[in-house]
Amino acid sequence: MTETAEKIRDHFDLFHQPEYADMMDNKRKQFENSVGEAEVARVSDWTKTKEYQEKNFAREALVINPAKACQPLGAVFAAVGFEKTLPFVHGSQGCVAYYRSHFSRHFKEPTSCVSSSMTEDAAVFGGLNNMIDGLANAYALYKPKMIAVSTTCMAEVIGDDLNAFIKNAKEKGSVPQDFDVTYAHTPAFVGSHTTGYDNVMKGIVEHFWDGKSGTVEKLERKPNESINFLGGFDGNTVGNIREIKRIFDLMGIDYTIFGDNSDVWDTPADGEFRMYDGGTTLEEAANAIHAKATISMQEFCTEKTLATIEAHGQEVVAFNSPIGISGTDRFLQAVSRITGKAIPEALTKERGRLVDAIGDSSAHIHGKKFAIYGDPDLCYGVAEFILELGGEPTHILATNGNKSWEAKVQALLDSSPFGKNCKVYAGKDLWHLRSLLFTEPVDFLIGNTYGKYLERDTGTPLIRMGFPVFDRHHHHRSPIWGYQGTMNVLVKILDKIFDEMDKATNIAGKTDLSFDIIR
Repeated sequence: MTETAEKIRDHFDLFHQPEYADMMDNKRKQFENSVGEAEVARVSDWTKTKEYQEKNFAREALVINPAKACQPLGAVFAAVGFEKTLPFVHGSQGCVAYYRSHFSRHFKEPTSCVSSSMTEDAAVFGGLNNMIDGLANAYALYKPKMIAVSTTCMAEVIGDDLNAFIKNAKEKGSVPQDFDVTYAHTPAFVGSHTTGYDNVMKGIVEHFWDGKSGTVEKLERKPNESINFLGGFDGNTVGNIREIKRIFDLMGIDYTIFGDNSDVWDTPADGEFRMYDGGTTLEEAANAIHAKATISMQEFCTEKTLATIEAHGQEVVAFNSPIGISGTDRFLQAVSRITGKAIPEALTKERGRLVDAIGDSSAHIHGKKFAIYGDPDLCYGVAEFILELGGEPTHILATNGNKSWEAKVQALLDSSPFGKNCKVYAGKDLWHLRSLLFTEPVDFLIGNTYGKYLERDTGTPLIRMGFPVFDRHHHHRSPIWGYQGTMNVLVKILDKIFDEMDKATNIAGKTDLSFDIIR
């Protein structure tokens, strides 16, 4: 098909043209060994039954469309939160291309990350030479202040020792002996992206506080009045971290955002390329040992890091993505208690406005059923808010959730009359959720972009939240934590409810009896 500069068809139109339609039809007939449409329909209908659901939930050796990613993705997320820090993944180039593209598609920003480019020879003999050459090239070309090394499946299967490899690379002159190179083993075949985030944050704490790699000396803690803040792996990190800074500034708190990636994924278009932007300075990372407490917004994403910090004598407090009135109340009360700073009137007014907004809109949400999937802490925070609204979080699913998370969410459901018919699923995937949506349907689905296929398949409207969100733009710039963030979540839920009302009532003369202007 000939295209012209005056009119270039996009993929929505191009592949429906006769040439492409014929090509795909011929491919289907000649190469796909397809069965008839009647058989496809029969099997499809069967997968929507209770009988199939029982077989689906009985499977053990197969995962279908898990609602999680791999450890090294979380490792890169953690690393870019520090000043001029270059993530260095010890593994193949293909893996790192996936991490970069995943973040760039979600945040609409370039994501800097390098690879040791391991290939077949390294898989046999080990990747030491790749590490030596890779660190030298990364240091010379990209001029970082710190390199954060993590691993992929290949390096972990071989058993490469990062600590020994980094020391050997320094002895070979790849980077100066006193240059900061942190490391964490992040095997992609266990855990998830939240595990990778946790491992890297733990490694950075140990590097600066314990002198783990020998670059710095072990620090002696001298407590002061500041607090540390850990955001966790968060798809709304740009908006959320800025909202937390605003809240802390209103309260007059001395704080360190430990891993501040809010600027690197929201750089301005002003003619200057910023490979690194913002981030927690390395001096701040080291001095964070002296804080009186560390607060994490994601308990199940920072378990190892918090345990390491607590072992240094700090108080640690963890939340579960505080969305809603109760969650935000607990967060602010804890911050006030730890710092001795009063909650300012400005935040009290924000709370009152949120309560007023919920009162204005609760009739439209009351009794609605929701299915929620994603990371453990986000699922908890969203479910708690849905209960506050009088909705029913009927299915709550986290592929990377564990038994402890499952028990905590179940206790949350048991605390509310709206949770009595709701159930939590740890370790299940989106194919499990598909069965549930057919056999125990709900009104709305809350989760990331991959729920788009569930929306099309089951007819359940999707409210996008979490990571990744590829098919909508700029959600990451809006906070979902705190009273202001919760207002954003409320509006997002209501907009989808009203959109579905309009869809159901927009045929003139047939369904438009309630095509209301005012709601």
